[in-house]
Amino acid sequence: MTTHGDPAIGTGSPAVAARTGTGDAGEDPSGPSGDGLPAALTALRAAIGAARFPLALPSAEAARQIGASLTAQLDDYLLPRLARLDAPLLVVVGGSTGAGKSTLVNSLVQARVSAAGVLRPTTRSPVLVCNPADSAWFRQGELLPGLTRTNEPSEDPGTLQLVTAPALPAGLAFLDAPDIDSVVDANRALAGQLLAAADLWLFVTTAARYADAVPWELLHTARARGVVIAMVLDRVPPEATDEVAAHLAEMLAEQGLGAAPLFVLPETWVDGQGLLPDKVTDPLGSWFSRLAADAGARAAVVRQTLDGALAALVPAVAGLADAADEQGAAADALDDRVVAAYQGAERVVEQGLRDGRLLRGEVLARWQEFVGTGEFFRTLEARIGRLRDRLLAAVNGRPAPATELRDAIESQLVTLLRGVAAEAAENAYTGWRAHPAGAALLDPPLAHPGTDFPDRAERLVRDWQRGVLELVRSEGADRRFVARTAAYAVNATGLAVMIAVFASTAFIPTGLEVATGAGTTVAGQAVLQAIFGDQAVRTLAAKARGDLLARVRELLDTEATRFLSRTATARPAADAGDALRAAVERVEQARHRSGLVAAGAAALPPALAPALAPEGGAR
Repeated sequence: MTTHGDPAIGTGSPAVAARTGTGDAGEDPSGPSGDGLPAALTALRAAIGAARFPLALPSAEAARQIGASLTAQLDDYLLPRLARLDAPLLVVVGGSTGAGKSTLVNSLVQARVSAAGVLRPTTRSPVLVCNPADSAWFRQGELLPGLTRTNEPSEDPGTLQLVTAPALPAGLAFLDAPDIDSVVDANRALAGQLLAAADLWLFVTTAARYADAVPWELLHTARARGVVIAMVLDRVPPEATDEVAAHLAEMLAEQGLGAAPLFVLPETWVDGQGLLPDKVTDPLGSWFSRLAADAGARAAVVRQTLDGALAALVPAVAGLADAADEQGAAADALDDRVVAAYQGAERVVEQGLRDGRLLRGEVLARWQEFVGTGEFFRTLEARIGRLRDRLLAAVNGRPAPATELRDAIESQLVTLLRGVAAEAAENAYTGWRAHPAGAALLDPPLAHPGTDFPDRAERLVRDWQRGVLELVRSEGADRRFVARTAAYAVNATGLAVMIAVFASTAFIPTGLEVATGAGTTVAGQAVLQAIFGDQAVRTLAAKARGDLLARVRELLDTEATRFLSRTATARPAADAGDALRAAVERVEQARHRSGLVAAGAAALPPALAPALAPEGGAR
């Protein structure tokens, strides 16, 4: 076997050397961590929990996973560790399938505490082994609180088996994690969770698998977090020791991990208990013994890993904030497409009231019947001066076919409303279908107006017609004409107002109106002028038109809500991104005030200080 001498454990800086490592004493909250950092982290956790990524954007799934990972790390490691900087050092033993992690842990603690075997995966639930004096800290559940403590082996990955081993020095604990490349999804996820809760990673790989992609992805994560790492290259054929160790050392250096201690374990036998020979594990065991005995070195490891994890929050939360902003922008874009579709429908209705198209067909025929015969319309302009008398006589002499005209107006308006609603629904549906977030929110019925839309449209028109009659009563209340002619005059005048609304804004014949019957427009104008006067004509028509458009807008807004309610449910808080940025900025400020940055830099530059590096021997 090849090792790098007897790795020595230094004393670290005076600031951290004074701390104890048995885990029996509580951390003074007025110490370097201070009250500000835990409070800032708690606020950050709340901001992460409030951030939502429900819209199906490319960044959404990654953001949800990162948010869950950050929340877990805050709960599992950062907040508990800040509360007790002097708690035992947690070494998480991770690595690939079949790397020999459990056998190594058993050998280091000189007891068969973690199941090892040829069947994979072997470690289904994590096993934490510590000195009996430190068990209270881990049993209380402050670290990794989401895992249920148990004293027995378990198949449940949500449990944490606690085992005590007197041979393991106080102040140090090993956690045998599931395989990082396990075929079981839950095992892989748990391995990542446990590694994020480590003060120190003991990364175990083999001569056959040290170049695999999965371990290196996690090592890159460790480097980004600034976590302290030690490497074990296991099962190395004696004839290949120098070559393989040198190649792995080169790879570590290329990835910025050149300061990580590297221990090389040769292929060897195990004894009847499944333990490696002492001579194989002695260099690594001695290194850990020195670390356990040096409170300053342990504190330096904790502080570097803790500070690295805090520093890594900044880019991770920035990515979450950007994803939250994307969610809000996507929701706005979807809403804009719906609003544009239904505003377009409103404009079509308004234009329909302006250009005279509603005076065609049945409405025109019924209006002509209501006012008089075709001959009357052909001669009306020449005899406009005698209009009042003739109209009053007609009103007093016989009832007009008002019902047919009112029904024709209702039918024409309802047809228009159904058409514009159908087009708006199709446009909004198409707009959403073209957007990745919108497509996921669609249901086929949204492509058409609501099933009750025809009923609501008919009710709208009838309510509007009643409103026009009330308007006529209100505007003509002080006029003797209305009083003399009573309900029939109100009905007849109200119908004339409706026709006026269908003509044009200024109620002046246009080329289109001439094409649809100029005499109709002039007749409607003359009727109203004869009763109310010229300005009153314009006022009545404007008010009736405004009332109709307001009702139409409300109807179409209700239709648009079928879409908008979906984005409202999915929409994140408007300031979610800003809240995340502000929260992580407070954490960063508190981190610099806490003294962790200075202490970590002094004790362990740049990745592992010489205090934790092996003595002598080039890689």
